[in-house]
Amino acid sequence: MVHYQKLLRVSTTGKSFHNITAKIEAIVSESGVETGLCTLFLRHTSASLVIQENADPDVLVDLANFMAKLVPESGGYIHDAEGPDDMPAHIRSALTHTSEHIPINRGYLVLGTWQGIYVWEHRQRSHVRELVVHISG
Repeated sequence: MVHYQKLLRVSTTGKSFHNITAKIEAIVSESGVETGLCTLFLRHTSASLVIQENADPDVLVDLANFMAKLVPESGGYIHDAEGPDDMPAHIRSALTHTSEHIPINRGYLVLGTWQGIYVWEHRQRSHVRELVVHISG
């Protein structure tokens, strides 16, 4: 079995989605793995990973709006060490994922036609997020 691992740094621009599909596909190609599994792990507690619609950007807008209503920044949280968006970002991360597993077949990610991989930044300000990409096969 082959194992290939790479650290990917993603610069975010405050609350937003960052499509990293092409970057992950390039790493899968580099690995040379034809059949296997791509594991993604985001090393943060205030951002998350999602596999979501990549054709209509309104889907991402609706997701962000829904999450803002579900976890408002004005929730009266005790933890606010880094500002009013700090605890809501942790809750949003806990409700979503910090890891994903995607099969690899014939050297390609087995994503659906309309699926893309996104880092979802939950904080107001920009960050550099670290993502461990581990490929085995």
